[in-house]
Amino acid sequence: MDALGNPTGFHLTPGQAHDLDGADVLLKGTQADAILADKAYDAQERVIEPLLEAGKTIVIPPRATRVEPRGYDRHVYIARHLIENFFARLKQYRCIATRYDKTARNFLGAIHLVGALVWLN
Repeated sequence: MDALGNPTGFHLTPGQAHDLDGADVLLKGTQADAILADKAYDAQERVIEPLLEAGKTIVIPPRATRVEPRGYDRHVYIARHLIENFFARLKQYRCIATRYDKTARNFLGAIHLVGALVWLN
């Protein structure tokens, strides 16, 4: 997502896959200066260290079970609602919310179509 909540890329994973599997693909070549994510992405070796080495600002709250709590900018984190708003807009389309398409190709095509509509609005 960009700063306005518009999608910048998609990667479809199986339903049983963890969110980090998609993050490995999408975060690798991101052009953003700051990365906003929820606590599920608080993985030091897999997400945080590679992004810090790339010079990105990390805005991910630490998990409660983290041994050494890491700070983050709470004021910037408030903007993460734009990501949730995009997923709410996706779910307004019945074919996406109920996953009528049986093939990944068709489902991803529908997501790209809705993403284009979001960009146009």
